[in-house]
Amino acid sequence: MKIEAGKIIEIVYLDRSGKITQRNIEVHGVRDGLIRATDIGSGAPRAFRESNILAWQPTKKGVTAS
Repeated sequence: MKIEAGKIIEIVYLDRSGKITQRNIEVHGVRDGLIRATDIGSGAPRAFRESNILAWQPTKKGVTAS
């Protein structure tokens, strides 16, 4: 499976300061190793480097975009 636009996924992510976070995101686009998405928890637009995603999976039922 690959990360695709239009999907809501759960990620484990290593941020630039070295902190590992877990987030649910709604993917808007994937290009050149950069994932543009909305963080479901905060509602904020975000960009994630694909190389810093340590793990991901489709979200469990019940997690929706606002």
